[in-house]
Formats: sequence, C-alpha cells, structure tokens
Amino acid sequence: MSEPLQIEITDGVAVWTINLPQVGNAITDKNMIAAFERAVDEANADPAVRVVILTGAGHIFSAGGNVREMADEQGLFGLDPVDQRHGYADGIQRIPRALNRCEVPVIGAINGAAVGAGCDLAMMCDMRVAAESAFFAESFVQLGLIPGDGGSWFLQRAIGYERAAEMSFTGDRVDAATALEWGLVGRVVADDALLDEATALARRIAKNPPHALRMAKRLLTESRTGSLDSTLNLAAAMQPLAHQTTEHKDRVARWAKR
Repeated sequence: MSEPLQIEITDGVAVWTINLPQVGNAITDKNMIAAFERAVDEANADPAVRVVILTGAGHIFSAGGNVREMADEQGLFGLDPVDQRHGYADGIQRIPRALNRCEVPVIGAINGAAVGAGCDLAMMCDMRVAAESAFFAESFVQLGLIPGDGGSWFLQRAIGYERAAEMSFTGDRVDAATALEWGLVGRVVADDALLDEATALARRIAKNPPHALRMAKRLLTESRTGSLDSTLNLAAAMQPLAHQTTEHKDRVARWAKR
C-alpha cells in the first residue's frame, strides 16, 4: 500500500504529495492525518530541509472531507455528537496544529480543486502558487456544515474578513484568476509549469541560511496573533542567536569583501 503522503527531498526542498486520488485526495483519513504529523516532525528534525512544497496527486489538490463517508455515516461521521466533537479535535484538527508548528516555510502548489478542508489546507501554507485550472471553494455551508478544521481562522488571515465571509457564506467557487486578484494565491501559472514555478520559488528560499529561515518563519507565525510588544521581544531574543551562527558570520564576511 502506498503512503498517503509521499515525500521526496532534493537539495533542501521537500515535496509532500497528497496521494489519495481515488477519494479526491481527502485528508480526513486517520492515516493521512498521522502522515502530516510525521512529515512535520521529520522536517523539523532535519536541518537539511529548508522548505516544503505541498501538492496533490492527479488533477485535484484536495477535496477535503470524504463526502461518501459522510453519506454512509462511516468513521467520524457515524459518531454521536459528543464523540464527534472529540473526533474533530483528535482528528482533522491535528493537521492545522501540525502545520502551524512546522519550522520551515510551506509552499502550496495548488494543482486543481481545493474544496472545503482542502481549501483550508491551502490557506495553512505560507505561500500559494496555483495552476490555471485550480479553483477554491469554502463549500461547507452548501452541505449544511461549518469549517471544523480551523478554516475560519486561516481564510480571513489570507484574504481579509469580507472576502472570507463571501466565500464562507456562499460556498461558491473562486477560480485561479480571482484568487490571484483577491490575494488568495501569490501567482498563477500554466498547469504544466506549476511544479517548476513552485520549485523555483522553493530554491530561492532554500539558498538562505537554515537557522535564519526557521526563526523568520516562527516570528511571522507568532506575529499573526501577538502584540507589537510581544513580537519585538521575540525578535530581540532571536536575533542574538542568529548573530552567533556560522552562516551569518560567513555571509557578513563575504559581503564585507565586495
């Protein structure tokens, strides 16, 4: 049986591919959830990994939840309400918690539909590159649901409250061109150029010193919810550590010789 999340690492760039195309690369399966946690832990522990590209196998990024399992009331969807509440906390919500503690930048290479929890997964990435055929839909409300995976937190931080409200209250699709206009993605490229574009961005990131990259990622993450004072205090604590790294000293020495 193939891994639900395939991982390949080349020159400091880890490519994570959601590999359940037969169910639209759904991410609610317990094995997939555990695979995300392992991938984050391995990236955090491996100083050679400097950046991650997250994409989907086939022509779908992720359809989010497995709607067939919902219809058949299987797994999480067959539990009583009290157990379902714990099921969300112990299940799908482990993915945003894992990605939020990922120490390296994550680029979403959105190769197709990003729907429901799949849309939210894209928002959990630090940067997003979309194929022209990609689209996004915060579609929970159309199924009589709400984003149980943290989408209400991530989406509005990506595009602002008003746009997030429009997506959340209508459930309508947002095509790649509109996603670019709204700031949902950073760039849109031809389908066959998606991974090349994402890899080029990843390599520009990976050429920088790894300790500085990881601290910069943490500072940005904490700044999402922290006050200016707490952000300044964290920066003041991190910067002396950066000054002591070999990479910093080597780069400053090379710069001074120009």
